[in-house]
Amino acid sequence: MKRIIVALLLTILAATPALAGKKVINIASDCTWPPMEFVNKDKQIVGFSVDLMKACAKAAGYEVTIKNVAWDGIFAGLAAGKYDAICSSVSINEKRKKVMDFAEPYFEVQQSVVTAKDSTAKTLADFKGMNVGAQIGTTGYFAIKGAEGVVPKSYDEIGLAMEDLYNGRLAAVVCDDPIAADFALQQEEYSKKLKIAFIVKSDKAEYLGVAVKKGNTEVLDLINKGLAAVRADGTYDKIKAKWFGSN
Repeated sequence: MKRIIVALLLTILAATPALAGKKVINIASDCTWPPMEFVNKDKQIVGFSVDLMKACAKAAGYEVTIKNVAWDGIFAGLAAGKYDAICSSVSINEKRKKVMDFAEPYFEVQQSVVTAKDSTAKTLADFKGMNVGAQIGTTGYFAIKGAEGVVPKSYDEIGLAMEDLYNGRLAAVVCDDPIAADFALQQEEYSKKLKIAFIVKSDKAEYLGVAVKKGNTEVLDLINKGLAAVRADGTYDKIKAKWFGSN
């Protein structure tokens, strides 16, 4: 009788995908970039990219877990195999492509400059001799490091830079435009004193992508499959409208 019961249980497990187990992709994200990825008041990891990764998993038939990992060291963790992918507003560039692979781009961004509302600055050159902040290792930080005469200040989290700007300790903060819009336009306290002054001019588009360990084609193919599916069925547009409004 025991053998019969065991055999029946094995048959049920084999016939039930949820019990048999799907491929699980573990994703790291520095959840300090609202509205892309952040921790809400209920201590939940939420945001545009979080919803997108969950939708991709559902569409492509795998499961996903998202872990909050500090930006400092997030790429080293990927290389060490601590997780399968990074989805954390990571800009795709040639330097990163040499040491990691990227899924298809999921978002186009520009670098916005956030200042106090009374600022008259129109370019980064206008901040010569002044402190300008950004999160370390980001496109925004590299932009201010390349601006002659500007004093770059790096932060582990973009929110800390915004706090210093709000309190008058910085002349500006440079970051991705959706994050700038959230702090300067959506968050009530900050929006009273801050504004988006201008966009840093660039001769080429900047795209965000999901990074995976070099050569991990299994994870890369699954994420690309999910991205293609949610774009095709309109899910991507619905998620974007939820976090950024409809045009």
